[in-house]
Amino acid sequence: MKIAIGNDHAGTDYKLAIMGLLKSKGIEVVNYGTDGTDSVDYPDFAHPVAKDIENGNVDMGIVICGTGNGANMTTNKYQKVRSALCWNKEITVLAREHNNANILSLPARFIALPQALDMVETFLKTQFEGGRHERRVEKVACR
Repeated sequence: MKIAIGNDHAGTDYKLAIMGLLKSKGIEVVNYGTDGTDSVDYPDFAHPVAKDIENGNVDMGIVICGTGNGANMTTNKYQKVRSALCWNKEITVLAREHNNANILSLPARFIALPQALDMVETFLKTQFEGGRHERRVEKVACR
């Protein structure tokens, strides 16, 4: 499995911890995020993650910013992206099961780091249910 990750200054600590978790599971990580805490622009780090999904270069993506909203909005501009802004484990499960989300967007300023790590693990292990959800997911992209 290969995952792209991008973050702005609000998500640096989260990204580093998530990368450690992913690498401990033998998952290849492509890091597009900043490694510092100086103010930067979230689209600069979200676009490359979305492009990797769009081009089939990675299996999933994770984006992190202060609220998760800006990075989520940016990534969802791409046709093959289904990015989900998740605030808890339950939403994370449903984003995968019902929406076949391929990017997890995390609000670093509103969730604790242990919760974020649990959500990442949940995102990775939860499978898309298909069935009645398949036709809905097929209608998401603009044509």
